[in-house]
Amino acid sequence: MSSVMVITVDGPVAAGKGLLSWRLAEHFGLNHLDSGMIYRATAARLLDQGDDPTDEAAAAFAAESLEISDLQRSDLRLQSVGQAASVIAALPSVRAALLRMQRRFAAKPPGAVIDGRDIGTVVCPDADVKLFVTAGLDVRAKRRFDELVGRGQSPVLAEITAEIAERDKRDMERETAPLRQAEDAILLDTSELDADQALVAALKIVEQQLKAPAKTSI
Repeated sequence: MSSVMVITVDGPVAAGKGLLSWRLAEHFGLNHLDSGMIYRATAARLLDQGDDPTDEAAAAFAAESLEISDLQRSDLRLQSVGQAASVIAALPSVRAALLRMQRRFAAKPPGAVIDGRDIGTVVCPDADVKLFVTAGLDVRAKRRFDELVGRGQSPVLAEITAEIAERDKRDMERETAPLRQAEDAILLDTSELDADQALVAALKIVEQQLKAPAKTSI
């Protein structure tokens, strides 16, 4: 029996996968990684250098230079960093540079819950349990709007909605590791669920999947 357990939680922005993943990790005593922070930290490094997010060579250098301490930066949730992160996440060399880091994290006992957009499809295709968490665009935009207001910012809901729609399109249409539900991932729509209800639903899915017969290949 494997000494590690890996749960992947993929889905679009503001679907609630970040908090859900953290709470799943706490429940099962696993490590937690928000893979989006890796891309945000890379984007922040890139912006610090004054480079353009579409400059693949510069973005790849920033990814290769990334240090664990970069994930603790206080500016990673800024909208400008998030937009830049979405751009560089479509660059093959950046994804390649960060892929190994994520796989090493997942392989470390006792295992991990990792959330992102391509964790179940690319990073950890053999994960024990895969979730795909989503919600309606308007619901996700309102969540992000409320989050930004809570941080003292003054966002415009229509602009937030347009930005999320743009990110969805970019994430789903990129050539390298596009956002999609893995064939063996279980869909969890959180549109009408609060954080506690989403956790209960996710725990039920995980427990059912762990009890399911082991996958076999012929």
